Amino acid sequence: MNNAQITIREKKLGLLIRDARMAERRSIKECADAIGAQVGLFRAYEEGRRAPSLPELEALVFYLKLPITQFWGKETRSDLMLSEPVDTIRLINLRQRMIGALLRQERNNVNMSIRHLSTETGITQARLKAYELGERAIPVPELESILTVMGSRIDVFFDQNGPIGQWMASQRAIQKFLELPDEIQDFVCQPVNRPYIELAIKLSDLSREKLRAVAEGLLDITL
Repeated sequence: MNNAQITIREKKLGLLIRDARMAERRSIKECADAIGAQVGLFRAYEEGRRAPSLPELEALVFYLKLPITQFWGKETRSDLMLSEPVDTIRLINLRQRMIGALLRQERNNVNMSIRHLSTETGITQARLKAYELGERAIPVPELESILTVMGSRIDVFFDQNGPIGQWMASQRAIQKFLELPDEIQDFVCQPVNRPYIELAIKLSDLSREKLRAVAEGLLDITL
């Protein structure tokens, strides 16, 4: 992404953030407090004058109970509730450091210098170093620009193992289930069919040779 593309992305992201907040009937102050940002900064996010970091965006969707894909063109919503309160501010700080370390690892994997990355993205070397050390939050459009240059994907940086990541994984599982044909959903939801589902899970773990042996055994019984 060049500077013009980053600016456009910031504007689009701002509109999506505002839409998500209003859809959940939350105030700017409530959302700002949820991610540990000043009201003025959050307003700048919505107006596209600034952009949140990925950990901030994760904390926002966590607070609003929305799938993070909401900000990458998806419109699905989830009413999944969290059973335990989470210190999102602490998680943001932790995720910021984790993303920095992962960013440095990705850059080393593609054998790219900070200088080259700075030249390609237009982001200063000092700023890139601060990002990698977790000393500074990375606005999402800039993170996307960096990853584009390195040939990486944004979803690689999504939280996977923390409470927010587990929540998002549950959302993805629910979404996949809802995409199944109605008759399959109905079959899965019937308690009486649970043994068949458990059997299918066990069979899916078998090697091709073992599956063939089971099939041959069934033929011997039925013939």
